[in-house]
Amino acid sequence: MIRATLATLSALLVLALPAQAADDGIAAPTLRASITVTSDVVRVGDLIENAGSAALIAVYRSPDLGTTGALPVAQVVSVLRAKQVIGVMTGDIREVQVTRLARTFANKDLENAVGSALERRFGLGDAANITVTFDRGISDMRLDASNTGALQPVATRYDARSGRFDIAFEINNDSSPAPTKLRFTGTAIETVEVAVLTRDIERTETLKSSDVAQERRPKAEVTGEPALRDRAVGMQLRRPMRAGTPIRAADIAKPEFVSRDQSVTVIYQVPGIHLTTRGKAIESGAEGDTVSVLNLQTKRTLTGVVTGRGQVTVLGASQSAPMETAVEQTSSLRRDEAPAPVDTAALVRNLVQAPASPAQIAQAQIPQVRVSQAPAKQAPAKSE
Repeated sequence: MIRATLATLSALLVLALPAQAADDGIAAPTLRASITVTSDVVRVGDLIENAGSAALIAVYRSPDLGTTGALPVAQVVSVLRAKQVIGVMTGDIREVQVTRLARTFANKDLENAVGSALERRFGLGDAANITVTFDRGISDMRLDASNTGALQPVATRYDARSGRFDIAFEINNDSSPAPTKLRFTGTAIETVEVAVLTRDIERTETLKSSDVAQERRPKAEVTGEPALRDRAVGMQLRRPMRAGTPIRAADIAKPEFVSRDQSVTVIYQVPGIHLTTRGKAIESGAEGDTVSVLNLQTKRTLTGVVTGRGQVTVLGASQSAPMETAVEQTSSLRRDEAPAPVDTAALVRNLVQAPASPAQIAQAQIPQVRVSQAPAKQAPAKSE
């Protein structure tokens, strides 16, 4: 009976105070539906508008950093009453949402901070190429929202042989003159983008798109210039390689269109003439390479350019031994006379058949100039 009487009196007092406060010109204390806090406790002034002298009284523990919690209104009113705070207007609010603000560092942010602290130091390169692994798995780190300063490295240690790092950071905050200190340990390794084989490849195979993937590998695993995937596809390995092996620029070459001792088609090209015959490659070559081939008919060694698979093009009558220079005949021509036409048949025979003598070679390749048959003028007799 006593308890019921006290509850009734308290309820009447709660209802009476706001009206009295309004009559006196003082704003009534009003409960907020949602609040944000930055400290680790919730105070009366956070929950109630116009809390007056009771504003600094702590009533709840704040939610975890960066999270939101809910408080039933009945519970809030009960806690406030225990702190001698009464007459709070709640309206139609059923619960109060409490959010604790925080400054969040994502795992990638922390990796970038470590990479920047090590960039171009201790023999390392750009921060973008440094892969960081922390000793303890770190997903996201939340700090009090008062930590508004930049993440500054103040002590950096690194072992180039093991890749181990130990870095201390400081962050200036608004609530204390002393900065917040953080320390991270782990491994940091410089990596490179490189093409990697997806299966075992023989030397004679041409790399297809499905044979090559692009990965980040420790720089120490790739000695020399790494080859990128776009550059490797369509090329040929200089040696057999196993799946998972990174490809260097020195490991690839243009695919060989002609192999040593291979039977090839030899194409002769001179102005107005296009001939083909069979030959044997003396050396291997890729498209655009200059190689030597043996003409199987004339037994001559020719030099040509690889223009396709099993195909070598010779521009002119190339041969291993230089030909004797033909003697050029010079004499005057009559105005109505023209040089004799090129002996095409002789030139063809010279390309495909072995000439009998150097003279025939000269005759086949260099047209003779017609010699004027006009008698030479005689010098006048010298008078005695």
